[in-house]
Amino acid sequence: MSVYISDGKKLIDIEYDDIPTINDMVDGMRVLSTDKRAEDENALFMLESNGNICCYILDEIFIIGKVDGFENLVDAIKAWNNNEI
Repeated sequence: MSVYISDGKKLIDIEYDDIPTINDMVDGMRVLSTDKRAEDENALFMLESNGNICCYILDEIFIIGKVDGFENLVDAIKAWNNNEI
């Protein structure tokens, strides 16, 4: 398990080809699932402290999108698959 932090715009102290995986921690949240839409576009689905799910969309180490407040992982993944995120 690796621990990552961000400055809100990018992951800090990480190599460009290093992508967080399941059970890693990002900004204090555990990564529950990941997915890839394009060569450099990755989604990280994470458990927030309030029990909701949030999603970071990464282009390499840069956070290009962030959506929070999903009630469960299934809803978050459906939104990602339907290009709603």
